[in-house]
Amino acid sequence: MQSFLINDPIFCKIATKMKKVLGLGNALTDILLQVSEDDLRELGFPKGSMNLISMKQAEAIQFRFASVRKRMVAGGSASNAINCIAALGGKAAFIGKIGNDEVGDFYREDLIKNGVKPILFLSQTAMSGCSIVLITPDGERTFATYLGAAAELCADDIQKDAFTGFDIFHIEGYLVQNHDLIEKAIRLAKEAGCMVSLDLASYNVVNENHAFLKGLIKQYVDIVFANEDESFAYTHLNPEESVQTLAEQCDIAVVKVGKNGSYVQRGSKRHHIGAITTSCTDSTGAGDLFAGGFLHALSDGFDLRRCAEIGTIAAGRVVEIVGTKLSEETWEEIRRICALYRGFLQKYDKE
Repeated sequence: MQSFLINDPIFCKIATKMKKVLGLGNALTDILLQVSEDDLRELGFPKGSMNLISMKQAEAIQFRFASVRKRMVAGGSASNAINCIAALGGKAAFIGKIGNDEVGDFYREDLIKNGVKPILFLSQTAMSGCSIVLITPDGERTFATYLGAAAELCADDIQKDAFTGFDIFHIEGYLVQNHDLIEKAIRLAKEAGCMVSLDLASYNVVNENHAFLKGLIKQYVDIVFANEDESFAYTHLNPEESVQTLAEQCDIAVVKVGKNGSYVQRGSKRHHIGAITTSCTDSTGAGDLFAGGFLHALSDGFDLRRCAEIGTIAAGRVVEIVGTKLSEETWEEIRRICALYRGFLQKYDKE
């Protein structure tokens, strides 16, 4: 496994040039709905799961909750992480597929507005995808996803030149059902010299693709992000044991444990980072922004603990709001913390 880090007790000393991050994922527009526990049971979706639905089902759910206040934002797991990186001042791009429609135009414009380079393929037949995010009163989110054009993203779309100039390649686990796409993208990324980052995405995705994921992680993946449920689905172990097992299979393992923070391990060195005290309104995007904050800090030369701290702050701020779009004031707060860490790093390097 290649690595941008060395075992340094304070900060890692790497080139000061910021690394560029490329994301690959489902280009989806999130439709955020706050629902009751009874609503969720009647729909038949396991709480906290990701469920693929048809266009007809998507229309039926939206009709059922037509009187409920909703919000629409450009989303998708990898896209959320990449937008976080750009918002923090990083250099980032995103690969996805959209429809030739108003939602697709909105998605492209949102990436550009957020400072992300769009690498978007256009479907001539399918509508742009959407993810209906059902938020229960405890802040937990359950996804009902119509992939639409996003599902048409295929191995033939991915070409070698897309990876030129990038240093880190981040993939969302929701794509693992398309084995050919994932294998080709990762192979080209590694050939281009990229570090590969994978977010396991959902426990049911892990359960359904366990053997494939295990082979992928052992052979190609440098960084794995998982929450407690996902890590258990992968290892059948508690979080501390899970992070240990994952760290034996990849370079950097991250297991997030909600209000109990996260575990990060590289080699035999493990860190526990506590969560920040916050009021959870909606956990949508928390894992994505953790990954985005972590990868941004990594691209800027921070050590693992500081990477996890930046990820924790981003995740802690996003659960305070409905959706994944933080205010400019909040982004500025996180950028100031990054600048503080960067200042310490530069001082340490001079010494």
